[in-house]
Amino acid sequence: MTAPRPRVRMAPSPTGSPHVGLARTALYNWAFARHHGGTFVFRIEDTDKERSTQESYDGLIEVMQWLGLDWDEGPLVGGPYGPYRQSERDHIYRDVLEKLRGHGSTYDCYCTTDEVTARRKAAGSKVQGYDGFCRELTDEQVAKFRAEGRAPVVRFRMPDGEITFTDLVRGDITFQTEFVPDYALARANGDPLYTLVNPVDDGLMEITHVLRGEDLLSSTPRQVALFEALKEIGVAKATPEFGHLPYVMGEGNKKLSKRDPQAHLLAYREQGFLPEGLLNYLALLGWAIAPDRDVFTLDEMVEKFDIGDVNPNPARFDIKKAEAINADHLRMLSIDELTHRVLPYLKAAGVVGDPVHDSDAQLLELAMPLVAERMNKLTEAIDMLGFLFVSESDFERHDEIDDAGREVVQAAYDVLARLPHWSTAEIEEALRTALVDGLGLKPRNAFGPVRIAVTGRKISPPLFESLELLGRDRSLARLSGALA
Repeated sequence: MTAPRPRVRMAPSPTGSPHVGLARTALYNWAFARHHGGTFVFRIEDTDKERSTQESYDGLIEVMQWLGLDWDEGPLVGGPYGPYRQSERDHIYRDVLEKLRGHGSTYDCYCTTDEVTARRKAAGSKVQGYDGFCRELTDEQVAKFRAEGRAPVVRFRMPDGEITFTDLVRGDITFQTEFVPDYALARANGDPLYTLVNPVDDGLMEITHVLRGEDLLSSTPRQVALFEALKEIGVAKATPEFGHLPYVMGEGNKKLSKRDPQAHLLAYREQGFLPEGLLNYLALLGWAIAPDRDVFTLDEMVEKFDIGDVNPNPARFDIKKAEAINADHLRMLSIDELTHRVLPYLKAAGVVGDPVHDSDAQLLELAMPLVAERMNKLTEAIDMLGFLFVSESDFERHDEIDDAGREVVQAAYDVLARLPHWSTAEIEEALRTALVDGLGLKPRNAFGPVRIAVTGRKISPPLFESLELLGRDRSLARLSGALA
């Protein structure tokens, strides 16, 4: 009998800006599902009504679509286990709560936080969390609490003994339940908590594997125990297998938090990262396709991905390596595709119009091959190519030319003004003869001032080709302008 195809899920909460750790978790789940021919479910956990926002929800959808991590079930696409937003499933959770109550798996707790803290201090207990005070209340005690106007929270009864499960990343893990206190499943107003809705949805949606962050490892024994109860009341068919992914570390050997600039996922799109380049780097934060290989496509990752190969040790986020890998993916694009990816950034920066004028489109077609090998991020095309498209009245030099440099520019102007044909080869020959041979300058000192004069920057596309694209009149005008 063949094993059923896996069903995995990505279940973020729409609170704040999407985090790179979220993308890494989504990627591993997506790759796992695609590798095994399974189902990737995208679910929105928005039971935190105070913090959940439509803006954050829209951001989650946007970033998943930008990354290309397509989902088989979830918002926008539907599926047989919907709805896929928890805020639309409240009636389901309340029904499950009643079934758990009837099963004897829960009890009402009337204690305040201060009371629990005071009892723990008085007993000298070091066990954090609830002490089980309300587990076996008498009718009189319940009546007294109610008379005081107390509204109870619903707590789950953790079983005695130990809970062992095999983590797909870390191997066998055992928890003693005496150190896993009874926990709340619903607020005093009846609203279900994450501790309930997450396992209930996993059970009802028949999720087979839960791949999530290491920070949730301590909650796993609670979920394993709850799944046993959910199976007994017919809500879940099986307990999923769990795999806890390593922390992503930031500066100072600290876990990358939402407050760290490097953590904000959509910022990488704004900076000009390719989604495939960013995903390639995020895949390396815990997994490798081969010991001596860092760059690969998503299709190659899907083919090779094995959750058992994930390294449980923390992974450090290195922005320089992320940019280097992104550069490698830029090199993998055709010139046409690279131009297509660059255009939105050029339009947003006002380098070209929207729609692009025919003459600008032709110039861009000629210019892109000059910068394709020099770019690490798509946004770099703005500074590299802007000088070609800017009007002469708006042209600015962002780098300075000193007195010695102006002498070089004057010599360049003199020789180029006499040039009979304006082509890359003849421009190069004329400048090398005049500046390198004639003035005895090293190429860097010879061409640097000329580069700044005509492009406005020390770094630009190849100089001679740039001069040809800029044209005789504009090139000479800029050289002359640098001498003013």
